[in-house]
Amino acid sequence: MNKLITLIVLCLINISYAQTTISGKILDNKNQPIEGANVYLDGTYDGATSNVDGEFSFTTEETGTQALVVSFLSYETKTIVDDVSKFKNLNITLREDVESLDAVVLSAGTFEANDNSKVSVLKPLDVVTTASALGDFVGALQTLPGTSNVAEDGRLFVRGGNADETQIFIDGIRVFTPYSPTANNMPTRGRYSPFLFDGITFSTGGYSSEFGQALSSVLLLNTIDEPVQEKTDIGLMTVGAALGNTQKWERSSLSFNVNYINLAPYLAVFKDRNDWQTPYQGAQGETVYRYRLNNGMLKFYAAFDTSKFQLTQEDINLEEGLDFKLNNNNFYLNTSYKGILENNWTLSTGLSYTYAKNDLGVMTSDIENSENSAHVKLKLKKRFNSRFKLSFGAEQFITDFNEDFKEETIDVTYGYDNSITAGFAEADLIFSKDLALKVGLRADYSSIFGDLDVSPRAALAYKTSKNGQMSLAYGSFYQNPNSSILKFNQDLKAEKTSHYILNYQYVNDGKIFRAEAYRKDYDNLVKFDTEMTSFDSNYNSNGDGYAQGLDVFWRDNTSIKNLDYWVSYSYLDTERNYRNFETTAQPGFAANHNLSVVGKYWIDSWKSQVGLSYSFSSGRPYTNPNTNAFLGERTKSFNSLSFNWAYLLDQQKILYFSVNNVLGFNNVNGYQYANTADINGQFNRRAIKPAQDQFFFVGFFWTLSEDGSDNQLDNL
Repeated sequence: MNKLITLIVLCLINISYAQTTISGKILDNKNQPIEGANVYLDGTYDGATSNVDGEFSFTTEETGTQALVVSFLSYETKTIVDDVSKFKNLNITLREDVESLDAVVLSAGTFEANDNSKVSVLKPLDVVTTASALGDFVGALQTLPGTSNVAEDGRLFVRGGNADETQIFIDGIRVFTPYSPTANNMPTRGRYSPFLFDGITFSTGGYSSEFGQALSSVLLLNTIDEPVQEKTDIGLMTVGAALGNTQKWERSSLSFNVNYINLAPYLAVFKDRNDWQTPYQGAQGETVYRYRLNNGMLKFYAAFDTSKFQLTQEDINLEEGLDFKLNNNNFYLNTSYKGILENNWTLSTGLSYTYAKNDLGVMTSDIENSENSAHVKLKLKKRFNSRFKLSFGAEQFITDFNEDFKEETIDVTYGYDNSITAGFAEADLIFSKDLALKVGLRADYSSIFGDLDVSPRAALAYKTSKNGQMSLAYGSFYQNPNSSILKFNQDLKAEKTSHYILNYQYVNDGKIFRAEAYRKDYDNLVKFDTEMTSFDSNYNSNGDGYAQGLDVFWRDNTSIKNLDYWVSYSYLDTERNYRNFETTAQPGFAANHNLSVVGKYWIDSWKSQVGLSYSFSSGRPYTNPNTNAFLGERTKSFNSLSFNWAYLLDQQKILYFSVNNVLGFNNVNGYQYANTADINGQFNRRAIKPAQDQFFFVGFFWTLSEDGSDNQLDNL
């Protein structure tokens, strides 16, 4: 009996010696205990959960080197590898997960319109359901703060910059001719429909060093990676027709969209202020082919458009008006690849090619120009860990522009060739989920100038509360003068701006508030001594200027059921001495105050979405030759209220109606003065008004899809 007791005791002693107690305390980076953290030995069932004091303890029979794993929601998982005997009385500090949903976001100067973004000011759907946009992504972006409403132009004017200072990229690759050409006082439209895009990033300043050759702003359009299903979209409209189709296979897919526009039937019913000999006709087509490789995605994007028209416009100095005709052809090809390499490296590369040709007739002058442009880009990115990411790359821009001008006895040919080689590097440093820093450097070498321009950039974001954060951004930006200058003179410098941005952002439960103050300083702006750019003008790079202001944005889609609305306001103070300016002055495209109010409401009983969009801009400067003040007077304020209504006939058939400026505000874009004074020494003038005070649109849209539920509400 004694021997049996002794044997049992020895066994118990051996068991107790075979077990090891693992214990410790888990804290956050503020030395506060973490309750509920999971602690376990990897590959075993041995573990415990920390108590209210952050303490844990458990035993294990494992021996030798083991991996102790500590995890807790919204904190980075920590793994400690050591001999199991050393896992006693541990003090373990967990770092916050900097990739959590409530982590800080670098947001200064940037608006996201992306369903996958942590903070999306707009959604892709908004681009095409905003009443005033008429299905144009540029029109929708003009409801955001930082943009100026230049109704007669239609392009993006951002924070005191003219439209040429905003560049557009598709899948990270440059678009050289993003807008369709048009006549004076007739707003243009973006060439590319929203049908094939699912993400938009609109940067009003302080953008990444990855992008260059833009003084004020960049607009990034991302094509859809993977369509959900096969479908066909059919559209019949008062101005034309559209057809789209998507085919999907196991590893690839193909989408295309074509449309034809002819304004002749519309203008026969709704006359405008122009005398049309050939009303506008245009055809557009786009296609995307996607192929999913084992570690990446390859895309081919191609787009073409052609348009023509001829009209006579009123002119105070020409009794019979000004004759203008245009025939345009444009082709754009974009190939891109994004893939994952080993050791957390990713590769992004692509190239684009643009061919654009314009034949213009202005009175007795014939102008023919063509542009061949290309962009090649390669970018590498390394994710060392969740707190440090590094990217760098190189790119090449090539442009060949030629123009031939003929008028009676004059026949002049001019143009230019230019190649820009650029390199960039950028690092993301995430110190905590409350503090992040992005620093970058870019260098551009232009063969036409023989200069190397270096651009440092930085952005800092700090989370001030659970839902609020502050951001700062700084950067210098260079851009070559546009073709209207370089085709005549290349003895110049790259134009330059410096951006300073302070941003506050609050996001909570479907509500977004942003306020952003900024300052921009311009240098090396081009000046010339004639009324318009010409081959006999004298040019220099001695111009300068500034722009400063405040942008405010508020959006709410949860407070009132079925109602989504946003309000944006911009205050702009800007002056320049550039082009043929006599002195420093506020340019004619800039308004001091811009306001947009957009609302969309879904009515279940009507199976309808109705929308309203109101735009206001204070008067813009113009020069009255009857006074001595250069750009010293202001037009009256611009007002426009637009309305749209989408009615679901059934799940896949939509009847759509919209009208711009529904209240018929009598807007004036500016004034044209006579070249000579009358007998009283006064220069007569005429008001430059929109071609039409209102625009009506009716369309029927039908979708045929696999699930029988898709419709084109997101394309209207």
